[in-house]
Amino acid sequence: MNTKTKTISLLYIICIFCISVCCGSTVFAQRSDSIGTSAKYKRIVRTPQIRGDVPSYKPSYMPGSSLTPYNSLLSHSRSASGRPDKILSVLKVYPNPVDDQINLTIRLERESNLSIKIMDLLGNEVVTLSNERLSAGEQTKTFTIPNRLNSGIYFLRFVAGSETVVKRISIL
Repeated sequence: MNTKTKTISLLYIICIFCISVCCGSTVFAQRSDSIGTSAKYKRIVRTPQIRGDVPSYKPSYMPGSSLTPYNSLLSHSRSASGRPDKILSVLKVYPNPVDDQINLTIRLERESNLSIKIMDLLGNEVVTLSNERLSAGEQTKTFTIPNRLNSGIYFLRFVAGSETVVKRISIL
């Protein structure tokens, strides 16, 4: 090796040594308390809240389109008095989540057959709670939930005439 190569190698080694000394110095490092990692995690425990008042999806009508929106055909049928022809109103479903008994407050505008069924998430009928003819007016019904139902989310399907109302419940 010639002297020029030896000089370059020596300068290279000296530069690496100086860089390692300077970078290892606490003068150039961050403060010691800022580089430590903290294992303090804030644990958040939330109980899931199930809301039964979520409105159903209704697509909007686009002006200028030749298509008639479905809601103008189905949901806006009116009787002679100018009110919608709504037979069934489910006023309350409580308690929710359900443990062993469920209370249902419903209103029928006229006497009709009412069917109340518990459906699973796939839409399969699990239990029929009621299938009877009821008179018009507001009524509160209490039903016992069968023990064979596993904990989870189910749907209550109310059918009166051609009208169907679905409410979500959680069973403990």
